[in-house]
Amino acid sequence: MKRSTDRLLTTHTGSLPRPRPLLQMYDRRARGETVDEEALALAGRDAMRSAVRRQLECGIDVGNNGEQQREGFFLYAQRRMTGFGGTWKRWPRGDYERYPLFREMVEAQRPARAGVNSQLPPRVVAAVRYRDPAAADSEAGDFRAALAEFGGGFREAFLTAPSPGIIAAACKNEHYASEEAYIEALAEALRIEYEAVVRNGFVLQVDCPDLALERHRSYHGQPEADFLGFVERIVAALNRALRNVPRDRVRMHICWGNYEGPHDCDVPLETIWPLVRQARVGGYVLPFANARHAHEVDVLRRMPLADDQIIVAGVIDTLTNIVEHPEVIAERLERVVAAVGDRSRVLAGTDCGFDSTAGQGRVAGDVAYAKLRALAEGARLATQRLY
Repeated sequence: MKRSTDRLLTTHTGSLPRPRPLLQMYDRRARGETVDEEALALAGRDAMRSAVRRQLECGIDVGNNGEQQREGFFLYAQRRMTGFGGTWKRWPRGDYERYPLFREMVEAQRPARAGVNSQLPPRVVAAVRYRDPAAADSEAGDFRAALAEFGGGFREAFLTAPSPGIIAAACKNEHYASEEAYIEALAEALRIEYEAVVRNGFVLQVDCPDLALERHRSYHGQPEADFLGFVERIVAALNRALRNVPRDRVRMHICWGNYEGPHDCDVPLETIWPLVRQARVGGYVLPFANARHAHEVDVLRRMPLADDQIIVAGVIDTLTNIVEHPEVIAERLERVVAAVGDRSRVLAGTDCGFDSTAGQGRVAGDVAYAKLRALAEGARLATQRLY
């Protein structure tokens, strides 16, 4: 992965706002309506090319396809793998249940807009297997064509794929005799996708919100040791799935859920970090902009990265329409560099995706790109001070 050798490089976490016509098609398909798949594929490719162009215009150095050709950062897996069927209602978040007035307010204000409901994910009712590796290659090929269209594009490009843990947590197991067997099947299926991303010349970002989020979701009210056991199992399964992928071509994204809420049931980064650091990856993408976890940058000082690892520091909040001032961004980046002790191993990024599940993002599209422009400007200011 590229390092910030001459200046602080900019990147983001993956998903970018999708255009309304594309959202409407994803919405109709999720509701069980018939959708013209060719028209959907065309709309997805057009949106992807637009997302690439706009990232470049904003000054993003390490960019991606904006996840435009997927209905969600993990929900798309049901279309590339066998075994998924029906839906179920996910366990509520701990902080959502803790504040009934907040829950009432959210439910009353929930907008009626096109999108996909990530709270009603599919169940797993049969064996999970990757249908056709050509699907991952096709998405990568579309992205490569868009990069060529814009003169080669970014300094480096990445594509995302979900952790076996977030699928295991979100998609209820009604087939496998044990959690271990379920996770192993998911990991082996996802291995096909992980290897395809790197084979096509891109950095792989594995999205692992499960390693933090599930403490106040699937494991809310249970002993912390039970959740840490889950984290340990997922990291081990992920390492097996990455066995053929060079460590320096993988970065891991961890977060506590891309939603606006109290977040006062979140597990501390310090608690999970010793286990997360066992992942066979070349870097991490962590949120340091939001008010609940900004202080945890100090964990990197006390329990440092390995010498060959980088950190993508989230310095943009993806849940508010406030555009961060470049000076604020620069200050946040300087703090991360001080904690890491090596400016070359810090990249400027976002806390999470802007539209992790199609239509559920809270930041308007024009504001999201304004935030990316501010990110680039803040990185330039920090570069002037650090280089």
